[in-house]
Amino acid sequence: MEEQLKDFPLHIKVSFHKVIEQYKSELDHQHSDIAKKYLENVLEYVSTFPELTEGIENIEDIEKFREPIEVLLHDLFPSVLTNNEIKAVSIPYHNILFNSSARLQKILNLAGKDFVPKTRNLDEDSYYINACINILRTCYGYDIDVSRPLYYDIPDENGVLRHYRIALNGDFVEIAPKENAPEITQEDVDLLIQNIGDVELWKKKFPPQSYVFKGFTIVNLTDVTVDDAISKLKATLLYNENSQKEELINLQQIFRSIYQISDLRVGFTVYHASEKKFEYMETEEARSFMLHKKEAMSPEDLGGEAYEKLIEENSYFTVANIDSYLKLAEKKALGENLKAGGVKSCILAPVAKNQRLLGVLELVSERKNELHSINAIKLDDILPYLVTATERNRSDFENRVKAIIQSECTSIHPSVLWIFEREAKKFIKDLDHDGLASFKDISFRDIYPLYGQIDIVASSEARNQAIQKDLLHQLDLILVIMDNALQVEELSIYEQVKFRISDFKEKLENNLNASSEQKVFNLLQKEVNPIMSHLRDQSHELKEKVEEYQAKLNPETGIVYHERKKYDDTVQRINRTMSRYIDRKQVQAQKIYPHYFERYKTDGVDHNIYIGASMANNKPFNKVYLYNLRLWQLSTMCEMENRFYQLQDSTPIKLDAASLILVYSSTMSIRYRMDEKKFDVDGTYNARYEIIKKRIDKAFIKNTEERITQKGKIAIVYSQRSDEREYLRYIKYLQAKNYLGNNVELLELQDVQGVIGLRAIRVNILYSPNGKDHEEENITYEEMVELH
Repeated sequence: MEEQLKDFPLHIKVSFHKVIEQYKSELDHQHSDIAKKYLENVLEYVSTFPELTEGIENIEDIEKFREPIEVLLHDLFPSVLTNNEIKAVSIPYHNILFNSSARLQKILNLAGKDFVPKTRNLDEDSYYINACINILRTCYGYDIDVSRPLYYDIPDENGVLRHYRIALNGDFVEIAPKENAPEITQEDVDLLIQNIGDVELWKKKFPPQSYVFKGFTIVNLTDVTVDDAISKLKATLLYNENSQKEELINLQQIFRSIYQISDLRVGFTVYHASEKKFEYMETEEARSFMLHKKEAMSPEDLGGEAYEKLIEENSYFTVANIDSYLKLAEKKALGENLKAGGVKSCILAPVAKNQRLLGVLELVSERKNELHSINAIKLDDILPYLVTATERNRSDFENRVKAIIQSECTSIHPSVLWIFEREAKKFIKDLDHDGLASFKDISFRDIYPLYGQIDIVASSEARNQAIQKDLLHQLDLILVIMDNALQVEELSIYEQVKFRISDFKEKLENNLNASSEQKVFNLLQKEVNPIMSHLRDQSHELKEKVEEYQAKLNPETGIVYHERKKYDDTVQRINRTMSRYIDRKQVQAQKIYPHYFERYKTDGVDHNIYIGASMANNKPFNKVYLYNLRLWQLSTMCEMENRFYQLQDSTPIKLDAASLILVYSSTMSIRYRMDEKKFDVDGTYNARYEIIKKRIDKAFIKNTEERITQKGKIAIVYSQRSDEREYLRYIKYLQAKNYLGNNVELLELQDVQGVIGLRAIRVNILYSPNGKDHEEENITYEEMVELH
């Protein structure tokens, strides 16, 4: 037939020969004269249309034979049921319906004149394979069951998508092979059912147009909108496959289908029983109509009936008319919030388990009386799944919180989590067996350590200068106020305080020591602050001066916090930027070989890396991974220096950095200290490594007063000549990539307590003046200082 699928195994002829044969058979056995006369008239009438028996191949001819088809199929489509049944004749695999019942025709008309019903989740390949399976079953007797529910999704006049389950009647169909149809063997069937998705294989065994389909099918539709929506809702709630935003959109669409309200909105409010308050869900996309922009609500704010229904009974609370509810409500907070969100009627459904409220599902409408206590019962079959989903979401969120705490607050790095999980499983097994269990110490042997730091140069001096400036500024402010006070009333106490302040100023300007800040604090508490309270009442001018002075104080310490805030803010931004950067880079480094990584903030950022076969879960170790990681560390620290100085353009004060790497060639053992919740070296010999780490940044070059760490340079401290050769190769490579300059120094370090024989390579770092990495002409530290 024209417009039928050309690339299809069946050549389709719409024929009614089986109905005609059935009528002829009935005529021979019919005893009722009235029925016999009816059958004779029908057969006589349709006999004038031989195409109905031979088969119609042109789709346009179906309309031409509309009347005889209706007459012939009258018993199958009785007029007394036409307004009740959803029924039609169909051309299989073509989404073509005709001879529809009045109810089906009305449904299709409301969907729009251009709407064509299509079977859900079936494409052309699926059609082809299903037709082939039908051929195997009909022509060759293979009982291959591929039955599955089929659906049409048809919108109604309000735009709500309604769902109809399809039931097909194939009693009036026969299928036969053409002469060119290949022979099908048992081996072919075995191969086909093993490769159900290989459409090319199916086409090879069942070429297009190689079989004849003669007959028609009857489609019966059942409206399963609510059942289908509930099924989708269960799947959405049980299987968290989408983002939270997509999941919330899906939920809203599903509830619109269930309630047949095209603009129904869905919200959710979490209830924290321990804190006794309602709050928003953790996801930003979630809405709460109960709160409507309020941060939280206590259960008491609900009012009598709402409190009783939701909190005490865990049952639905419905408002059919928000205006009427507000007139009668004892407490207005809930009603006012709902009304502010455009709500005119709503269902508030408690999500509770074991009498413990977890949250409230909110279904709301912009029209009164659309949601009420009667249609609230539609939620009865849904809420158990919503409870499961709510518990899952809460558990997922708590797991995220724990993961962040582990990442930010503990030192169990993901790379070694496997051994902690293994020991935890053993702990649980032992505990369940006899109630006795102990968590085994976690240790790793034959580990190579890597240590690096990017430190703020002269951070103590910079901090002390900031403190000194703030204290002097505060004392100057007090002197001005004392001068003004003497003009109002000449009291000797003001002169005495002026003397004390001037004396403190002189000492501060000459020397700031550890006790200076505390001495100033004591002076303020005991002598200055009581006078300030008195001065506020002496004159309007003095009151303004005192308030202006107090506005500049840190509320917690009572001391001016201006210059020190600049310093603190700068250090915090540097540490945050450096930490985030090395954290991102470290994710890439894990791909080199799994290893333990930790970093911590001081006046700068330090990091430890441990790598070795015992730390990886069943992955062979080779020293090439160590070499790769050392090169990664050196290049990453050069990049961190670049970001340090790029950040200086936007920080309150300017600071300098000095970087250092410690190379340690011997392997060691490390152990997780349960009491300190961190890894540390294991054994007396290995403790030497920790001593070196603590002291090398303060070490001097041998026979000089010059520190090994210098701004604009990176120092690589080592003890073995093999390490020197290794790192000189890395330096040469990074010089070629414009990370490092040509000023390479080989140095010896002065011996410090417990540490002797250390050497160092020191090389200048190149910086990107325009904030871009690896520029062709990077500049030295000195050139960068001149630019700024």
